[in-house]
Amino acid sequence: MANTLTGGYGLRPIGKVGGNVNSTAVTQYEIKSDYSTAIYNGGIVIPVSTGTINITDQAVAPLGVLGGVEYVDSTTKKRTFLNYWPGSGNVSVDTNFPILASVYDDPFQLFVVAADGTNTSKATAQLDVFLNCDMAAVNGGSTDTGMSSDMLDISSAATTNTLDVRIVGLYNDPANEDYAALGHQYIVRLNGHFNNGNTIAVGTYATTGI
Repeated sequence: MANTLTGGYGLRPIGKVGGNVNSTAVTQYEIKSDYSTAIYNGGIVIPVSTGTINITDQAVAPLGVLGGVEYVDSTTKKRTFLNYWPGSGNVSVDTNFPILASVYDDPFQLFVVAADGTNTSKATAQLDVFLNCDMAAVNGGSTDTGMSSDMLDISSAATTNTLDVRIVGLYNDPANEDYAALGHQYIVRLNGHFNNGNTIAVGTYATTGI
């Protein structure tokens, strides 16, 4: 039976590692007013040397996952809330005020993500647990919904420590449990998190910042 999911939704926060309280709290970081690349809700973001955030390049350690933005509109002069960053060419921003991005940045945050490929069975999918895995794409999304379309590249699952996420379990969803079809889901956490040991590059730990 095919899954109801036919595409991705990025990374969706669902819990925390261990017994930590799952508040799904966020921290606000700035986006440069001239940053022209869209960052969709559920997309991975990274810290950059300007003291702001960008969409991931899958090389710099992840800071977290975007949950939404707020800025002051240069025309209406009102604070505006969006669930994603459309890119500087698609919004009217008053640069006297910062663009604030809400980011799920706890290193122990767990996320659910849809796989872009297939496994022959649940037993086969179970073998992916505790492996690392890359995202299949990191900058897709819908300008209508603001949601990311990123999916897990399940064919990349391996012990390699530079891959984007670590798989920690299978996500139980009766409507999407056909493991031989696209759309079955995994529980993951970000690999080599920037807030966990002053990481600079994914999988590489150092004592300096960006």
